[in-house]
Amino acid sequence: MMRFISILFVLIASADAFTSIPQRRAQPFVRLNAAGPVVKEDSVGNNVDVMAFLDEVESSGLLSKLAQSKLLSKAQDAGVSLSSLTPLLKLAVDNPDVLVLTEAAAPELLPLLSLLVTLAPPALPLLALTISLPPAVFLGAAAASVGATVGALNIIPDDTIAEVAGQTLIVGILGLAVPVLSVVAFGVISTLTAEK
Repeated sequence: MMRFISILFVLIASADAFTSIPQRRAQPFVRLNAAGPVVKEDSVGNNVDVMAFLDEVESSGLLSKLAQSKLLSKAQDAGVSLSSLTPLLKLAVDNPDVLVLTEAAAPELLPLLSLLVTLAPPALPLLALTISLPPAVFLGAAAASVGATVGALNIIPDDTIAEVAGQTLIVGILGLAVPVLSVVAFGVISTLTAEK
């Protein structure tokens, strides 16, 4: 009897070895990151949000639109090359805290990257124009913006709440945002197009 049970056990075990194991679909699961934010991963370990972002980039045709805008050709004509990015890379190496902060903020930045992919195609012609302008134009734009702010504050009375709100909006946009962005654009473009 014991021999019969042993043979039956061997036959069942060997038959089970030839059957297929049902495959489960990869379900995303949530893992806590050491920095605290929640990271969604599939069973292989891929970040689900990053995969969705890359799918969105592919479906939007962003790289094709980048090629159609000829932004890279205009950047090359303006003197921007991969070797001109070296000072920016050195800046990142000299400030490792920035890289750590960027890595820690990565899960929170993914929705912003998705918004960037949505807004990028209409902005590509503007970027192509921007890269072809001389850097001094941006300093002139910053000065003109500050001048427009001063003029608007002198012209617009501050008698009502709506007028004060309008002045505040003008100061925020023309007095702060535009000059800061212009000076940053001046710095970046002058660094990228600097002659070696």
